[in-house]
Amino acid sequence: WALHLQNVTVSLSGQYKCTFATYPHGTKAARIQLTVKAEEEKHYLKEVWLKQTLEIPCLEDATPENLSIYPLKWLIGENGREEELVTKQPSCPAVYRNSSMLLGQSVLLGLNNALKVFPTKITDDGRVYSCHVLYHPERVQKSSTTVRVFGK
Repeated sequence: WALHLQNVTVSLSGQYKCTFATYPHGTKAARIQLTVKAEEEKHYLKEVWLKQTLEIPCLEDATPENLSIYPLKWLIGENGREEELVTKQPSCPAVYRNSSMLLGQSVLLGLNNALKVFPTKITDDGRVYSCHVLYHPERVQKSSTTVRVFGK
């Protein structure tokens, strides 16, 4: 016997009990604790040369689903601060925000919603870029990439 849940949301988290009668041993029961996570996050490290183009895929290990059908946003973080860089709604052009952290740099949303930042600067070293994809109001998948910048 199995319980199949569809359209799983956080509200389905909890303890489930299966009870059935057996002959001649009587009633048997089993319990399982189900925890539904609202977000999943993966962390990556990206190495890039100074003054080159930094390109970060939104979800590196994602199945080949088309990310263009889901809302997403890119954020940049440094020293405990986080700023939104780009937001993208399905079938709409990307909306770019001016970031005080990216002075003198350009940002572009590339193929499969990869983030492109150019040129890389020494101040990019240690920054964290995060992509958040909203698959469902209760399911967000996040990918965070820490950048390491090297000089020649």
